[in-house]
Amino acid sequence: MSLELINPDDLPIPEMYTQVVVATGSKLVFVSGQQPEDIHGKLVGPGDFAAQARLAFGNLGRALRAAGARPEQVCKITIYIVDYKRDEHVPIIEEAQISLFGDHKPANVVVGVAIMSPGYLIEVDAIAVIDEAVRN
Repeated sequence: MSLELINPDDLPIPEMYTQVVVATGSKLVFVSGQQPEDIHGKLVGPGDFAAQARLAFGNLGRALRAAGARPEQVCKITIYIVDYKRDEHVPIIEEAQISLFGDHKPANVVVGVAIMSPGYLIEVDAIAVIDEAVRN
């Protein structure tokens, strides 16, 4: 699997993601939106955006592992946030994202939404590309 990360000279250079990711490989992994739920499907951290962000990204990591994918094989994530406030939410998202991805910066989209299930503040999904010829 190969990811080519491109930040064109005529676009801003983002800190936490890459503007363009070109992926080659033989297996695509699509991970459903991961929410801040424990193994029993119960919400963790009501009203605590940071706790919910950590768990949502942690659950994303567990889902990737189940598919045989590593975080550095993720080419794109989408982050859904209730009542998105950039200045308030971005530092928390960055911390949670770094805990899973380290220095890897997949392409991303942050979408502000009006509401999710009651008490839920964040959800994260992902697309990864794996080269089946190279075993994890």
